[in-house]
This record gives sequence, C-alpha cells and structure tokens, in this order.
Amino acid sequence: MIGCIVDNNDQEEARQRGRVTNNGSYLMKFMKFTSLMVAGFMAATPVMADLVFPSLSYRTGPYAANGIPFADGYADYFTLLNERDGGIGGVPIRMIECETGYNTEKGVECYESTKGEGSLVYQPLSTGITYQLIPKATADGIPIHSMGYGRTSAANGKIFSNVFNYPANYWDGASIAIKHLLELNGGDLNGKKVALVYHNSAYGKEPIRTLEELSKKHGYTFTPIAVDHPGQEQKSQWLQIRRERPDYVLMWGWGVMNQVAIQEAANIRFPMENFIGVWWSGSENDVLPAGDAANGYKALNMHNIGSDFPVFDDIQKYVVDAGKAAGAGDQVGSVLYNRGVYAAMLAAEATKVAQKIHGVADITPVMMRDGMEALEITEAGMAELGMAGFGPEFSVSCENHGGSGKGKVQQWNASAGKWEVITGWIESDRDVIDPLIMEDSKAFAAENNISEGCS
Repeated sequence: MIGCIVDNNDQEEARQRGRVTNNGSYLMKFMKFTSLMVAGFMAATPVMADLVFPSLSYRTGPYAANGIPFADGYADYFTLLNERDGGIGGVPIRMIECETGYNTEKGVECYESTKGEGSLVYQPLSTGITYQLIPKATADGIPIHSMGYGRTSAANGKIFSNVFNYPANYWDGASIAIKHLLELNGGDLNGKKVALVYHNSAYGKEPIRTLEELSKKHGYTFTPIAVDHPGQEQKSQWLQIRRERPDYVLMWGWGVMNQVAIQEAANIRFPMENFIGVWWSGSENDVLPAGDAANGYKALNMHNIGSDFPVFDDIQKYVVDAGKAAGAGDQVGSVLYNRGVYAAMLAAEATKVAQKIHGVADITPVMMRDGMEALEITEAGMAELGMAGFGPEFSVSCENHGGSGKGKVQQWNASAGKWEVITGWIESDRDVIDPLIMEDSKAFAAENNISEGCS
C-alpha cells in the first residue's frame, strides 16, 4: 500500500495483535518497507522517453481524398520504424494525429494543443496553416517542414531559422513546368500563351510572381485564373480558357478542385498533354473520376512513384500484414501515400543527424532543428533505406533550407490506370528563383525586425 498512513488506532490494534512493540519498531519497519516498495516501483518502471511527431491531417471535408493517403503514408513509415527497428536510435516514436480539415484556424489549434507534448517537427500540409505557424513555431523553438509548399522564401534559412521546405518549393515547381514547356518547344516560348488555374488562397497564389518573371524572360503571355474554395464550380474559368485559347494550362489545385478542373478541361476538349498540374495536383484521386478523358494529363512530382521499392515490402510485412496500418493498406504505392512516406523518412533521417550532433537519443525540438539544417540525402543513403532513386540527392545548410529545387514530370496513362514518369530530374532556374527568394525573405525580415544570420 504505497503512501499509506498509519494512525494511532492502527498502532493500538497492531499492539494488541503483538505486531508492534512499545518502542514503535513496527511503524519504523512499515515505513521502511513502504520506502523500499516506492524505490522498487520507480526502478522497475522508468519514465519512457519517446520521439513525438504530430500529424496535422485532414481525413474529412473536400480535401480528404488527398489528405488521407498522405496521412496514411506518414503514419505507416513511423510504425515501420517502431516495429522493425524499435524506433529511431533506440527511442520509440509516438505520433499524434490531429484533424484540421485543411482549415487554418483548426490547424493552429492543433499546433497549440500538441506542442507541449515535445513535438519535434510540424508538417502543416497547408500553406495557410504554415503561414500562421511560422512566427509561433519560431518563437517556440520548434521546426516546421513544409515540404514543397508553404512560404517559398523560407528557403532562406538565414532569416527563416526554423522553417524548411526541402527538397523543392512552389517557385521551383513553376520554373520546372516552364522548363518542360521549353523542352517541348525547342527552347522557345516566345508568343505562346500560358494560363494558370489556381486555388484562390495563399497556396494557389505562390507561383504567380515567378511565372510573371519567367514570362518576361521567355516571351510568353501569362494569364492567372482564380478558382474559389473548394473548387467545385469552375464553369466560368474554363469558358474563359476556351475563349482565350491558351497553348498551355498550369494548375495549382488541391482536393476536389483538381478533379473538377480535369473534367472541365475534358469537357471543352482542351488537349490533356498541354495541361500540367503542380505536385499537389497529380494523384490518382485527381484523374480517376474523369476516366479515359484524363489520359495524357501531366503533373510535377518531387519524388518517384509506384511501390517497386524494398521499403514497401517492409511496410507490407511489418505494418499492413500485421494489422497496424493507419488505413486500409490499399494506398501503398500511390502518389500521395508515397509523399507521406517520403516526408516521414526525411524527418526520421534528420532525427538521426540530430542524435549524432548532440550525442543523445532523446532529442528536443531545438536539437531537431539542428539535425534538419545539417541533413544530407545521398543516393547511397536512400539505397540503405530501401528507397534507391526515390528522391533527388540534396543537402541542407543555414543558407539553403530549400534543398535541390528539382522535380520530374509524370503523365497519366488512363488505359494502364497509372502514372508514368516521362522526364529525369529537372532543376529550376536559379537565376530567376534565387533573387526572388532573397527579395521576399529580406522584406519579411524588415517587416518583422529579424536579424539575418547563421548561428
């Protein structure tokens, strides 16, 4: 009975039974026994450390079709590390999933309710949420990884100390798309018309400035066309496209907006091979509803596709077959499931770097930030993880939180029911992107009284 108090009545009863002497030796023996029990209990059950990774997911609402596979991949990779490896560096992983519904206010609430758990890094999976969390997480000393989204100029780590958007950002994506069009046109886009159908939010607006600058460089006419949340109504936008007849249409969409856009493009018989989405507009969920009409549609990607990687064999064995999958297990190998796995892998590798830098396994968020800033992803390292060729090689530094800036183009084969990669890694136009990053990040620093530098 740990913590039991012996009162006078208990002592008297004990004396009557002959168990306590007049000098109170029984009480002393009892208290000593109690102390030994407490000590033994504490020794037998030490406080277990863990590595906490929050998942700001959305499994409900108009963006759920895209949010679910990412959340499943993110969770399943961490489960794999727990089941196969015992965690990271001998420390088990604890993932906290919090539903945001792709709503900025809910995303901030999720952050506030989970940051006290020792959360190592936040993946907001929303540009709007990312913008709101940048000052909060920076003040709290917690890193953010907005992988391929968020505030693009956060690639400048000298100003955005706690924000990382490797391996590529939205401005990289805009440049990669234009580079692909240049390849298709013999290096000359002079006189061509390029339209952008974009989600009317911070996310969708991100590439506009870059595409404007690239239009000055390459001579194409640029027309941005906004689509309001959630994107289920796009008749007027596609009537405008039919009327203005652009040579190419780019898309910065998400969730149901993608499905509707592809169907509307088919309705006006826009050539699908001239329709290119960013990496958040290129999942199976985006093209399948349109059936054969989606054939030839293109999208960017920051990693490779399919399940032909050894890591997925391990996920099948240790997670899916073991009944520990976050979902039904039917998304393995799909584009957004793979992206969730990729994001978790990058977080896990940064954790290992942080553990090595600081010489401890149970790291803090501040230590995690150091690991992310020293992260180096090599082909040999990815091969060891069973992910050879899965993503580009890149390294991170204080000056560069954005990674390689490379991406590929994939194309939908409707008859085969799968995406096919049609290019190698394409590097973005640094001559255009880097000055834009410096301009925007320095403006942010001036507005927020942030001193530029590396610690």
